[in-house]
Amino acid sequence: MNRIVSLVPSITELLCDLGLAEQIVGRTGFCIHPRETVRRIPKVGGTKSVNIEKVRALEPTHVIVNLDENEKPTAEEIAQFVPHLVVTHPLGPLDNLDLYRRMGGLFGAQAKAEALCAEFQAAYDAVAAKKFPARSVLYLIWKDPWMTVSRDTYISRTLALFGLNTLPVEATERYPKLMLDEPWLSTVEQVLLSSEPYSFREKHLQEVSERLGKPARLIDGEMTSWYGSRAIRGLAYLAEFVKK
Repeated sequence: MNRIVSLVPSITELLCDLGLAEQIVGRTGFCIHPRETVRRIPKVGGTKSVNIEKVRALEPTHVIVNLDENEKPTAEEIAQFVPHLVVTHPLGPLDNLDLYRRMGGLFGAQAKAEALCAEFQAAYDAVAAKKFPARSVLYLIWKDPWMTVSRDTYISRTLALFGLNTLPVEATERYPKLMLDEPWLSTVEQVLLSSEPYSFREKHLQEVSERLGKPARLIDGEMTSWYGSRAIRGLAYLAEFVKK
């Protein structure tokens, strides 16, 4: 049997939804869904603070990493002893189809992967058939320093399906740092404070709104940034979010 260590929270959930939980022998502390299932799976640290020796001791056949979630030196070290390092990097909603099929193909769950593909495609087509009013938004993911997302990210491309166009339009980094005094912020219509990776709460709304003079809302980061099976629910969540 395969022995999988998943260092990507959303992919851990996807593997479980594909019926592959029994093949997962290790996860990060951020791999929290589905809660009851992952409780029995040993932790090997965080996404960016992986305990290499714990991974080695589990004798995995496959370790799954992501270019945004995990550090390159960590992946390179793991590649020295694990037979199969599986590197993922979804950049937009439709990349979920390839992700489902890749995981299903690697671990013997092709039929369930195709069922998920059909479910996702139906949800995506329903969204694509609608017209959403365009709004320029600032999507904040971190505080001290303030950080946002570039348009070359899964989050930004997902939000764009619903008319939520992230700013800045161009950035040299995928997750740019901000001072909140940039001139282009004057064109922002709404600020979205994500629940992850920074745990923004109600208390932060007033601070940001006053700093920028813009309305601010909390948004569920799992529903915007988690590719995999949760992305299906994410599409439904965002369709409701933009109505409010």
